[in-house]
Amino acid sequence: MGDSPDKIQWHPAFYAATGLELHEDMERLELKSEYNLSKEPIRIDLLIIKNDESIGKIKNEIGHIMRKYNVIEYKSPEDSMTIDDFYKTIGYACLYKGYGNTVNEIPENELSVSLFREVYPEKLFLTLCEQGHKIKERYPGIYYVTGNLPFPVQIVVTKQLKREKHRCLRVLSANADREDVEAFLSEADKMDSPRERNNIDAVLQVSVRANYELYQEIRRKSTMCEALRELMKDEIEHDVNEAKEKAMREGRAAGLAEGEVIGETKIIVNMSKKGLSPEEIASMTGKELEDVRTILEGKKLVMI
Repeated sequence: MGDSPDKIQWHPAFYAATGLELHEDMERLELKSEYNLSKEPIRIDLLIIKNDESIGKIKNEIGHIMRKYNVIEYKSPEDSMTIDDFYKTIGYACLYKGYGNTVNEIPENELSVSLFREVYPEKLFLTLCEQGHKIKERYPGIYYVTGNLPFPVQIVVTKQLKREKHRCLRVLSANADREDVEAFLSEADKMDSPRERNNIDAVLQVSVRANYELYQEIRRKSTMCEALRELMKDEIEHDVNEAKEKAMREGRAAGLAEGEVIGETKIIVNMSKKGLSPEEIASMTGKELEDVRTILEGKKLVMI
């Protein structure tokens, strides 16, 4: 059965966030999402391949464990991570090795496995320890699993990752932290390559949908990055039009001229500097709309 139209598609945003996390090394990496292991529907969530043999350790701490071929499993916020998921991912890595075009084309010592989940998988960790595995938190939120495993394995708990280093993964949450969102938007404004902009858009598409009220509040109370402004331009246009109509109704009802004050509400509907009429204002989109956006907090309504 296919996903419901209303179901949030977390995985594409996770792929994009991974690209942002590893952006310092992206010229030497190849990311293949939903990589087909065979003709059957067995797919790896994300396969990361180091194309450059001379590349050393990946700069981002999430990539420190990674080798040439790296199998990634991502669990959406609403999904669990069980011992079966753990071994399924190990199995995917084994299958990936086994499906090489030639014998031992993918050496065992060139593989690693990473599993990502937002919250700490307590039951999984207990089960792994009961089975004799050892778990060590190598970095905040990054746990290495050792003991009778064919490849290096890490489990990444995105909610526990360092804020200053991993904003793009931390905002992939149904309960994103405002500090993370604002910092991510600030960082996003500094990224201008086409690949980075596409990844930022993909992350924001999901994060905004999952945390709509938070983003609306941020939109009204702070300067937005261009990516978010473009993403929310329909909401901005709706708010501006609604506020303009309300202001004009109040002005007509009170018989007031432009620029006069109704209580704490100041009405300016002419935009004389640009020579635009209220109708032209209503047709504006994108950054222009943001420039004339309405601040509606029960304090004042200004259109300039």
